[in-house]
Amino acid sequence: MATSIRLAPETEQRLNFLVSHTGRTKAYYLREIIEHGIEDAEDYYLASEVLERVRKGQEKMHSAAQVRADLGLDD
Repeated sequence: MATSIRLAPETEQRLNFLVSHTGRTKAYYLREIIEHGIEDAEDYYLASEVLERVRKGQEKMHSAAQVRADLGLDD
């Protein structure tokens, strides 16, 4: 599946520099960047959604003391 993106000129220049000095393709680096960065993006955006639900009182919260007690860690 092909995807098209627009990069800021500075980012494009940095990518071109990397390509010219390593012999790898732009597609290679873009694929690497996306594959390594998607987990961070998922963590950030999904955590933001949970945080918003917490702030709205829509997400159940447990104190550390309650969790330790429930798991029998304070015995």
